Amino acid sequence: MWRCRPSVLRAALWALTQVRHVRRQLAAGVMRPTLKDPPILPSSAIIGVLAVLTRFSPTCLEGALVRQHWMAHHGDRRDVVIGLPQSDFGATPAHAWVDGTDDASARRYIELHRLAPQLDGLESDEAAPDRT
Repeated sequence: MWRCRPSVLRAALWALTQVRHVRRQLAAGVMRPTLKDPPILPSSAIIGVLAVLTRFSPTCLEGALVRQHWMAHHGDRRDVVIGLPQSDFGATPAHAWVDGTDDASARRYIELHRLAPQLDGLESDEAAPDRT
């Protein structure tokens, strides 16, 4: 069963600790939270990350930052997009998502800002390590 694979469980544990870490940093007023690098696992272990992001109700920004960091460390660098609804600015809050992973959000929200992935020890033009 995929849920019991050690790699999936380790990825889930990493995601859970990082959601809590990001939450604390955002609550303290940190504008760009830092995350610890994920353990060296196959990219397929993202199942554990997504399970945590589904079941533990992080905010959209918390979830997007954690997912972005995982993806970037597996060679898939994408921006976190922060957007405002196209209408009803007061009724609907801003939303954040990882670019290219949520087409519905890209259609419903006007892009306001992008956050590029932060990779410690890697320059922006270097390739991310392949951990597949």
